Amino acid sequence: MAISKFNYNSFNVTPVAGAALAFDADADGFSTVVIVDLLRATSVISTAFECGVKAVIPVTTPEEALAYKNIENHIVAAERNTLPIEGFDYGNSPYHYINSDVKGKTLALTTTNGTKAIHLARDHKVVTASFVNIDAVADYLIKERNNVIILCSGWKNFFNIEDPIFAGALSSLLINSGCFTSSCDALLVSRQLYQNSKDDIFSFLNNSSYRKRNNTDQVINDTKFCLSPTIKSDIIPLFVKDRLIRA
Repeated sequence: MAISKFNYNSFNVTPVAGAALAFDADADGFSTVVIVDLLRATSVISTAFECGVKAVIPVTTPEEALAYKNIENHIVAAERNTLPIEGFDYGNSPYHYINSDVKGKTLALTTTNGTKAIHLARDHKVVTASFVNIDAVADYLIKERNNVIILCSGWKNFFNIEDPIFAGALSSLLINSGCFTSSCDALLVSRQLYQNSKDDIFSFLNNSSYRKRNNTDQVINDTKFCLSPTIKSDIIPLFVKDRLIRA
């Protein structure tokens, strides 16, 4: 995982291997925490809301998610190691929601990395972000005038490339607003990653561990969508009590 810490008029990004340890070091209980699991949980969350989902309940285990299966107007989704789990309505693909009638439903979701990151930050104000809603999230953070931590979910507590690329994209919007500044080297690296990859992030990730692990047609199509979504959203998923709702 990686931690990206923004203070209003000051911004720091610190990519690290062990997110829990790093987040404990940076957490202050006051900052707004932006959760990023670009491939694919936070992209799925943004897409599901745009397709009409009423709320998303992020849980850490499949058993917790499955407990919601027979509750009226609830749907359940689960993924481990990029694969959907048998017995659930959906997996972790944005197309599951684009191609389904989910309007008014509450989604109980568990994923390998993203939903765990949400729970890691649950004592803070938490929002989720992806390229689906990046502009809306940036505007929200600028108007909120609060300190910001970007928590990149990574892969099983290890650093990945795609989440810091997104952190670089989001941090560039914040820095360019004139409301945030930074002298953090890690922020410079994150922004440089984005600058180097932004014209074709999919190809840039060719040698990444994510792309090497995931070469099915479904995941490749999901990846292309998450990196360059055909749907844009102005919805900010905000974590309140046990679920994400529209801010």
